[in-house]
Amino acid sequence: MEDLDPFDIALAQLNKAAKVMKLDSATIDVLSSPKEILQVSIPVKMDNGETKVFTGFRVHYNNARGPMKGGIRYYIKENLSEVKALSAWMTWKTALLGLPFGGAKGGIICDTKKMSKNELEKLSRGYIDAVADFIGPEIDVPAPDVYTTPQIMGWMMDEYEKIVRHSAPGVITGKPLTLGGSLGRGDATAKGGMYVLREGAKYKGIDLTKAKYAIQGFGNAGQFAVKFVNEMFHGKVVAVSDSSGGIYKESGIDYKELLEHKEKAGTVENFPGSKNITNEELLESDVDVLIPSAIEDQLTGENASKIKAKIVLELANGPSTPEADEVFFKKDILLLPDFLSNAGGVTVSYFEWVQNITGDYWTEEDVYSRLDQKMTAATQDVLAVHEKYKTDPRTAAYIIAIQRVVDAMKARGLLN
Repeated sequence: MEDLDPFDIALAQLNKAAKVMKLDSATIDVLSSPKEILQVSIPVKMDNGETKVFTGFRVHYNNARGPMKGGIRYYIKENLSEVKALSAWMTWKTALLGLPFGGAKGGIICDTKKMSKNELEKLSRGYIDAVADFIGPEIDVPAPDVYTTPQIMGWMMDEYEKIVRHSAPGVITGKPLTLGGSLGRGDATAKGGMYVLREGAKYKGIDLTKAKYAIQGFGNAGQFAVKFVNEMFHGKVVAVSDSSGGIYKESGIDYKELLEHKEKAGTVENFPGSKNITNEELLESDVDVLIPSAIEDQLTGENASKIKAKIVLELANGPSTPEADEVFFKKDILLLPDFLSNAGGVTVSYFEWVQNITGDYWTEEDVYSRLDQKMTAATQDVLAVHEKYKTDPRTAAYIIAIQRVVDAMKARGLLN
């Protein structure tokens, strides 16, 4: 199964939960297909005077629960199968968190590292020109994703408003604060994950203040994970890695000191008082909590049996393969799955949308309080279904999400 393409994996996960739920074949068929797919060509006059045509996508998966929601990624290896899979996962993620959204996703095949700011702006505005009839505050609400930024969201919102000729800040989330963005959005993924971890630790009977942590990845989610483990739980982060390598320090790693070192050295390696370790050594280190926050397929059927952590909190998308899930379940390692653990981002995006629609803007404290409520309720729901069906937590999360979408479709008369 590890060799399947992304959408095949998404369908396999859906079918695994559907089997437990005893869903009929007609319902499974409806849930297995996107509602609609748009592929567009975007001509951009580059800085050298030549016109280059970029390919873009937007996939609407399901809107039974409300306007569709999902990011836009700028990625040289982007493809339709991946966008379809991500739109399906967004459908389940929003449903799991109880958000009044469906799922969508978008992408453009491009290499942002080889493009100027001027070229990126032209591309972003061209994409919105092409999909304008496909999006809107009550239709489909995009957001940033891989290699897209608040600035890009600002350009997109501005282009959309030019087309519809009225203010529409709710068309897109992840915007700069000055354009209606939400406080708390920047660290929402890691903050939400900490609320999930807190509930998981209660379930496992683990004292997070006395726990040891290993955090793979030192990008946005990983950096804030180190920060919040220090601040919220006063826990001891003993291992951290980035794309260059990892470090281990038994006495604990201070967030501010590591951040300063990373900014100066460009890597976490050679951090004072620590020893350099490999990525494999980090994953297999003797800790209570492992937080993969980097890339997909890090925990597999090959190394899952070597994991010593009691809890795995997936802040990255897809860090564990289905084979690893099975091993963790058999070893009684609590896997807190990605579309629960990293749902803080889309949840605060929902808050941003609400603030844009109502014109009532919240304090950071208010955002965090509401995020805590949403993440806590979702985690408790997943753990309850995990117990009820004696299945792994990822499948439990799917069962909840799928049932909510099915209930909405039945209420609309779209399913029997």
